[in-house]
Amino acid sequence: MGRLTVDEYFLKLAAVAAERSTCLRHHVGAVAVKDKHIISTGYNGAPAGLKDCLELGCLRDELGIPSGTRHEICRAVHAEQNAIIQASLHGGNLEGATVYCTHTPCVLCAKMLTNAKIARFVSYGAYADDSFKKMFEEAGIKCDILPKPDAEITFKA
Repeated sequence: MGRLTVDEYFLKLAAVAAERSTCLRHHVGAVAVKDKHIISTGYNGAPAGLKDCLELGCLRDELGIPSGTRHEICRAVHAEQNAIIQASLHGGNLEGATVYCTHTPCVLCAKMLTNAKIARFVSYGAYADDSFKKMFEEAGIKCDILPKPDAEITFKA
């Protein structure tokens, strides 16, 4: 295996961020990048300091709510939302940034990313809601769906 491309590198980092997820349904990770520098990261889980699904169980599963619907029932903050929040808490500006994410965004995240003025969204996984496509197209946000990066991390001795 040769050197990772920049897109593969940041997608792989998004996958690592997803490992912090406390969601029982989907582990989602996001990395916001500008000029090849990480501005912020995020993963999906309960708001900071609150009980999460690992402790309480999944309310959406208990109620039989399908993926991609009724977002207000979920206690988790989405990975993209957390990346936006972390950027704002630490003085990061997402205007013109690329957001790498393990899944395509729900419509709520797409609205937030549009208002954050990102330039590009890159993913390898599809979320159940694809209404983001028209919004990104209208907003001029480039969206690339790439192959999933290799999960293996290689080291040279």
